[in-house]
Order: sequence, then structure tokens, then C-alpha cells
Amino acid sequence: MMALTLFILRLAVCILAFPMYLLDFLGLWNWICKQWFPYFLARFTVMYNKQMESKKQELFSNLREFTGPSGKLSLLELGCGTGANFKFYPSGCQVTCVDPNPNFDKFLIKSIAQNRHLQFERFIVAAGENMHQVATGSMDVVVCTLVLCSVKNQEQILQEVCRVLRPGGAFYFMEHVADKPSTWNYFWQQVLDPVWHLLFDGCNLTRESWKALEQARFSKLKLQHLQAPLSWELVRPHIYGYAVK
Repeated sequence: MMALTLFILRLAVCILAFPMYLLDFLGLWNWICKQWFPYFLARFTVMYNKQMESKKQELFSNLREFTGPSGKLSLLELGCGTGANFKFYPSGCQVTCVDPNPNFDKFLIKSIAQNRHLQFERFIVAAGENMHQVATGSMDVVVCTLVLCSVKNQEQILQEVCRVLRPGGAFYFMEHVADKPSTWNYFWQQVLDPVWHLLFDGCNLTRESWKALEQARFSKLKLQHLQAPLSWELVRPHIYGYAVK
């Protein structure tokens, strides 16, 4: 009965979203999404940072511990978006940004101007599954927040993260994930996931990203689950922490 209800509700939502599906079929939606998504994210991250500030401060509090032999912290932000994490990074940090959407560049320029305590290296337009422009073992830290929900291949992403990290380097993450299967929130995540994926540039509501992290080749994993204090209940289930290569 529950499966039938889920199917009917999904069908109803997809019918309401038919114009988006038509644009996607015509090959136009991806271009539209790449244009408008940075503007949406710029607004969303202001709200997200305000509501998650204490958790981000906690997450990034020990970044300096992973400073390499050069004496400066080399940090790669994967799926950098608008640069919403910049203010949480320590002074003098050398930041390289990777994102597949080139339309974030104007927002990054603004964030760089607002965070003069950082040393910005470069912005690489690339998918996280293939960061060949980044040298093997060249990074002390890799960061991704709200990224694993939308990548095409989590396992490949994490392999690339391990490749670019030096031995002893760390991978920091903060991601929204699927809720517990017994909850109503998980039910609505399932109902809305197909349309959500299309509307929000490939984002998935029902990913169990902790499983990919547990299976990755890290020597140490510190991972916590939490219900984030966010306005949008669908994305309240979170994981955050760091892993050491």
C-alpha cells in the first residue's frame, strides 16, 4: 500500500513539473539550470551559513593541524560554489577551487575580495571525478560541503580526493543525506527526489553518503550524524566530519 501511495504521489509531482521535464527533453533545462543555480545558491548559502555557523566552526576548528611541510595549508575546495566556506578557513591558507559550473566565477571573485586573509590560487572548471589539473599528493586538505549529494559517482570522487591528498592529509565534509527509513521525512524525500534532482542541478535527497565514506580508502574516519537546525526539513538529516588519508 505504501509503495502504491509513493508511486501515485511521485506521478502527481512529476505531472506538475512537466514543463521542466519537457525543457530537459529538449536539451534546454541543463543550460537554464547552470545559469540560475549560482544565484539561488548565493542566497541559500547565506541562510545555511547563519543556521550552521557553529557546526562549521566546529568542523573546521582543527584545519591547521594538517599544515604540510611548506608551513602553509594547501586546501582544495571541491564543488566550491560561491565560496561560502572561505570565512571559516585559517589565515594564510592557500585555496584552490574546483567546480564544474563556470558561472560561479563572478561569485567567487566577490568572496575572494571579502576574505583577504586567504591566498587564492586558482579556479579550475572541472568535475570532481576527474581533477587531472591537480597534481597527485599536492594538497594538505580537501573540503566539500553539500556536494556529494549531486555528484555522478561518489566512489570516483573519493578516489580522486585520495589521489590529490598528501599522505596524512585530510578530507572534510558536511552533507545532507537520506533520513531514517522509518520517518515521514524519508517518505517525502522519496516522493520529491526525482523533481528535486532536476530542479536543483542534480541534487539527490535520498543518498546514504556515509556508506561511500566508510568504504573509501582512508586510514581514519570521524563521522557524525545530526539533524541540522535548518528551515527546510527535507535537508535536515546531515553527516559531517573528516577523514585522514
